[in-house]
Amino acid sequence: MSIDVLVEREQAADIRTSAACNDGTTTMVELFFSEDLHDIARAKHLCTTCPVRHACLQAALERQEPCGVWGGELFVNGRVLAHKRRRGRPPKHRPAEVVVIDGIDVVVVPEIRSA
Repeated sequence: MSIDVLVEREQAADIRTSAACNDGTTTMVELFFSEDLHDIARAKHLCTTCPVRHACLQAALERQEPCGVWGGELFVNGRVLAHKRRRGRPPKHRPAEVVVIDGIDVVVVPEIRSA
């Protein structure tokens, strides 16, 4: 085992023990991996004052975490999701934008995104 592996393990242990979400039990797990919008907001709020927030987020990005709140960000399918919408909600309608190119009105059709 190399010294680099030992250092990485020690840093990971420091992150876990210093994290705001570590209450010494597993009671926070459901909060940080919930589908409920209120739980997600509460989990993100806990991260705002966490001393290891940035290290946690960086580690989650490196591991490509499939889901959950990590470092104050929501991961879905291994990517950071800016906003989560309720299940079953139709895609958000965005009005078309008109851009003038060489004196001609061009309608830009917005991309329809789903959560």
